[in-house]
Amino acid sequence: MAQAKKSFYAVAVGRKPGIYRTWFGPQGAEMQVRGFNGARFKGFTTLAEAEAWLKDPGHRTFTPKPRTAAALTPLDPDDYDILIYTDGGSIGNPGPGGWGAVIFEDHARKEIAGGYRRTTNNRMELMGCIMALRQLTDSRRVLVRTDSQYVANGMSKGWAKKWRRNGWMRTPDEPAENYDLWEELLDLAAKHHVSFEWVRGHAGHAENERCDKLVKEMSARRDLPPDSNYEQRRTTITSRKAESL
Repeated sequence: MAQAKKSFYAVAVGRKPGIYRTWFGPQGAEMQVRGFNGARFKGFTTLAEAEAWLKDPGHRTFTPKPRTAAALTPLDPDDYDILIYTDGGSIGNPGPGGWGAVIFEDHARKEIAGGYRRTTNNRMELMGCIMALRQLTDSRRVLVRTDSQYVANGMSKGWAKKWRRNGWMRTPDEPAENYDLWEELLDLAAKHHVSFEWVRGHAGHAENERCDKLVKEMSARRDLPPDSNYEQRRTTITSRKAESL
């Protein structure tokens, strides 16, 4: 049985609390919660459900706390249209690597995976998120769960946006690694309402463990394509070091 479509969006904590008939657009709920620290909102199929949830006195006494990548209280998947688990890694770092993702939309479950002949752990962590978000054809509310603090912090804490504003420099003297993938991830996330949540790896999360298995299967393949941007960048760096000797 298909899940009933959510037609009402209650915003308890946001720029303008209330009930909205649409999610996206200038009159939608998304505008009230995007970038709002500690926003509390939820979608419902009926107006009565939305009104009842909004009347909960707990919302008025709620004090938002800054989230960290290692926050113990998980986000509620019911507040999102799509739930995604991702993982990535490489053998040797750098070495042959893979990425994997499990995507839940309504009651449908989808697995995707891929890999490259020479890459890094962080690039594959990023690629898992990118490839999962590429699957989405319209703007959605998305929760991405990753065991990479590099990815979770980079997106949730605004680090990647800061690096891009600074011309992909982490500091005045240090460039940001993997800027090609960060660029695409930021662009994809901007098309949706995406939250990134860190989950501890190898801690009994069934879908995270499944992603890890997909990563290992892909990394072990012998027919992997090149991670062209990574290999070209490594070649350029090696050439410059040779010239400086």
